[in-house]
Amino acid sequence: MNNNSHIPGLKALQFPLKDFFISIFKEKVYLVGGTVRDYILYGGIEESSDIDLIVIDHSYEDIEKKLKEHGKTNTVGKSFAVVKFTKDNLTFDISVPRKDKKKNTESHDHRNFIIDYGPHISREEDLSRRDFTCNSIALRLCDGQIVDPFNGIHAIHERKIVMTGPETFVDDPLRILRAARFASVHSFSVDESIYVCSKDVTLSELSKERITDELLRLLLESEKPSLGLSEYFKLTVLEKLFPDLYALTLTIQDSIFHPEKDEYGHHTVWFHTIMAVDVAKKLSKIYALDEEHTLSLLLGVLLHDIGKAITTRWEFKRGRMSITSMYHDTKGIPIADKILTDLRIETRKNFPVHETVLNLIRNHHRVYELHRNKEDVTFKAFSRLVKDLENQDFLLVLLDFSDRTSREPEPLNFTGIDELSNWYLKKKAEYKIDRETIQPLILGRDLMKYGIKPGVEMGTILKELYDRQLDGEFHTKEEGLSYYFSKK
Repeated sequence: MNNNSHIPGLKALQFPLKDFFISIFKEKVYLVGGTVRDYILYGGIEESSDIDLIVIDHSYEDIEKKLKEHGKTNTVGKSFAVVKFTKDNLTFDISVPRKDKKKNTESHDHRNFIIDYGPHISREEDLSRRDFTCNSIALRLCDGQIVDPFNGIHAIHERKIVMTGPETFVDDPLRILRAARFASVHSFSVDESIYVCSKDVTLSELSKERITDELLRLLLESEKPSLGLSEYFKLTVLEKLFPDLYALTLTIQDSIFHPEKDEYGHHTVWFHTIMAVDVAKKLSKIYALDEEHTLSLLLGVLLHDIGKAITTRWEFKRGRMSITSMYHDTKGIPIADKILTDLRIETRKNFPVHETVLNLIRNHHRVYELHRNKEDVTFKAFSRLVKDLENQDFLLVLLDFSDRTSREPEPLNFTGIDELSNWYLKKKAEYKIDRETIQPLILGRDLMKYGIKPGVEMGTILKELYDRQLDGEFHTKEEGLSYYFSKK
């Protein structure tokens, strides 16, 4: 065991109620898990960090009794040896040291464990069940002493993800996905033994909810999601859980139109995709997108070329054999729809993520096409696009920029969108197209004043009028009604 009473360069660890926990449990209470890792890695912890504590030499009942005198306790986590404690509107997880034993040695289900906990379990035994050495460190609150039985500090200094125990690592296959996320979020490398181990681990028993949570956290928490997505590829996660994305690793692109290539020289759709995701993530920061719009953009970019695996062909054109992927946008819709449905991604904070992602994929060429035909485009083309995107066309502008910029030698060397993207936004502003102007000007109640009753006829008239409105043939309700009744 490697105990260090002090790590040079670290400022004193502080978090709310630290002194309270010391006063209750003295030298028996330790901070554990990711918060210790981040404290060592970054020299402090964020206010929003989850604080996980363990208390040694105490029974579960003793811990609850002591805490109950000072705040609210919740024993919903008792089966996992966790007391949820709330005081001053802050909630903490207080654990008793535990160790896990499989019920069925053949199953990798995360519920397939008998949990033993109590004062007879040592802190080292508790740390040994954790996933990576960088997370298997404890810090004693009263004096800052570090308990590091698995050389986690060394792994942190090397910025490497290392298994705490190879024999227990595969007990929960989600740890393979967590390895990718940690590597991505903290820019760590993955120890080669994890790649070897992951080949033989089945992931089929993982619940959709856990898979989705890991994927979304990777996308949202990483500065460069490509790092974690590349680890998905190396760790066989793509092949086992996302076969349609895995197919993109085997799909090549025309090197003239897609000069971007991975470190081995492969011009694959997958490499293009993950580069585009990094561009999109940077854009989400520059334009301060909220979480739901960021997620829609990142998923849209991740899946925008999902149809290329089934549409890519060789074709003789422009005097040479070229690689083409005709209709990959529309052909990709049912594939993306199934992926999002399987992952149970529908809405987030009431925002229609699923629907928005499909709209982005379906229309991901249209901004570029408008610009390519900019001498001929009209109000109609812009209003139709804004309607089809349900006023989320700015996300489409960002996706288009990500798609094009990912082909550059230094795709992240930008400070904002380019001339092409700004042309679209300026032209849209000139036409005064926005959420309000694409709403139908004429409603059923307007037609009822002229004796037209609700029914098929009214629906047909309303559709015709709305189409005419989007085509720019009228811009006010009065103009629209005048247009219709002048025809009669």
